[in-house]
Amino acid sequence: MPEPRWHISSAVIGVTPGAMEALCQQIEGLEGVEIHGRDASRLIVTIEGQSTRALGDQLTRINLMPGVQTANMVYEHAEETEDFR
Repeated sequence: MPEPRWHISSAVIGVTPGAMEALCQQIEGLEGVEIHGRDASRLIVTIEGQSTRALGDQLTRINLMPGVQTANMVYEHAEETEDFR
């Protein structure tokens, strides 16, 4: 049986004008999601989890939040979990 893997991805979130603060608060409440940068209309986030599906589920949650215009995964990487012990 293969060793479990840990996945991390980055995403760019396009934000509706006036929605940035409320959206940041919602995103900060998601497990495994961290905001790393922002400008007037975009957020850069990382999403971490145990599978590609888990990352996609979190990105879908973000995409459905009020104030999100776009939510696009930019990069994904996975490593064996023993690397993180």
